[in-house]
Amino acid sequence: QVHLVESGGGLVQPGGSLRLSCVASGFNFNISGMNWYQQAPGKERKFVASINVDTFGKYFGEDVKGRFTISRDNAKNAVYLQMHMLKPEDTGVYFCNAGRFDYWGQGTQVIVSS
Repeated sequence: QVHLVESGGGLVQPGGSLRLSCVASGFNFNISGMNWYQQAPGKERKFVASINVDTFGKYFGEDVKGRFTISRDNAKNAVYLQMHMLKPEDTGVYFCNAGRFDYWGQGTQVIVSS
């Protein structure tokens, strides 16, 4: 059975940092690019970042360039999103996605507020 389990969300003040994790099981993680998406309250789900299988190809949404980084550990079937200089508009549910198979996790909530 396929599982993508996100964690690491929470409440953080503007300017703060969070590290999100996503652990995968039930499919061949090592052959899939991995993505993070954000769904802000009342808005469509939006692309945040992606990383290729070989970890060298990394792409970011315009809103997060220079503030977020993405990494993966294929030995642990895990992908991470390191978020710095968080802004209130980064608030939302963050979803992990296995791009090759279009598998999705349940999401982890991030709230950026003072």
